[in-house]
Amino acid sequence: MVQNQRERILRAVVDVASLAGYGPMSVEDIISTAGVSRRTFYDHFPNKESAFLVAYDESVTRLQGAMIDVFQAEGSIIERATAAVTVLVDGLAADPAMAEMCVVEVLGAGAEAVARRDRSMRELSELIATGAKQARGGEGMPPMTSETIAGGIHEVIYARVLRGELEELREAVPELVYALFLPYAGIEGAQAAHDAAVEFRAKQRAADAAAEAEQSAAPQS
Repeated sequence: MVQNQRERILRAVVDVASLAGYGPMSVEDIISTAGVSRRTFYDHFPNKESAFLVAYDESVTRLQGAMIDVFQAEGSIIERATAAVTVLVDGLAADPAMAEMCVVEVLGAGAEAVARRDRSMRELSELIATGAKQARGGEGMPPMTSETIAGGIHEVIYARVLRGELEELREAVPELVYALFLPYAGIEGAQAAHDAAVEFRAKQRAADAAAEAEQSAAPQS
């Protein structure tokens, strides 16, 4: 019961922040959306900022954890990079409210929220740098290279969130993979990564469609 109330509050923070914006969002908005009492809210969180920070941290942790899992799986560096980018984009597209909160509203939620956003960007940069080393294309590259790539990907996502084009971003995964590999592998290497990403995505979608068809055909208990 207590855990369920906490989850409802955090989900309400995501939904209200994405619709109203962090600034106008009030505790009253949150408890009304969550269907809990004011006392219940304050049993869990001292204020709206605290609730927002927890909602942000948990959302980012889930996304980053899923990205790391697929990146550390078996496969070529291109397949694993494509899988990680896919997890990021699909995760955001599947929950536009969460994307709005984590990508846009966090920037106006105070100094601590911005600091946590910067930390998540550093972690993305470190993941990119790790991939570059594994691909043996990152030797001698300035450390800021991975930061620049992470920042560029973020800006692409930020613009799509603002324009409500997250579904379209799913189709751009191979282009993001191209941008990811370009500084390390050059134009030819980046194009090869792009083409491999297109093929990987096609196989992935075929596998997902087959799994869905199999599930639909299974007898219902």
